[in-house]
Amino acid sequence: MSETNMPAVEAASGDERELVAYELAFHVLPTIAEGEVATVFDRIKADITKMGGELGVDEAPARFDLAFEIDKVLEGRNRKFTSAYFGWVRFSIEPSKIAEVTEMVEGSKEILRHLLIRLSKVEEANPFLFHPAIADRVVETITLEAEEVVPEVEVVVEAKIEEDGGEVKEVV
Repeated sequence: MSETNMPAVEAASGDERELVAYELAFHVLPTIAEGEVATVFDRIKADITKMGGELGVDEAPARFDLAFEIDKVLEGRNRKFTSAYFGWVRFSIEPSKIAEVTEMVEGSKEILRHLLIRLSKVEEANPFLFHPAIADRVVETITLEAEEVVPEVEVVVEAKIEEDGGEVKEVV
């Protein structure tokens, strides 16, 4: 290949980095004081920035009830949690740094659980805001009149035992 014609990939300067968009969603332990949750969130974002990441859209952690219990071993004891603070942050970073990000989150004793995903261009352009979505959720309830309620029915099964030439049969 001649020196004047080189592929665009090779022509890029060494200073340019390939940044890929990611989203880190996480649960902060409910045992963390409410005032300290913001500190945990700020530390996660600061660590991502220190690793060369560029922060994007985020949603600060807010407490809510979990759909199911999550177990975590803390201080040698198995603990069950039914609520947590949920938050997320989007950022762009070199793919080679993702292992460091994962290690940082897993090393944080305040994090109950996390999920790190690579975003597609469509996902990157359309963030889903979790906390407003669950705040707008409508739970429909109905009120029944006393005559509409079906009373509990007690079912009694009587068994009749017959003897037929030495054989015992149970007839219901």
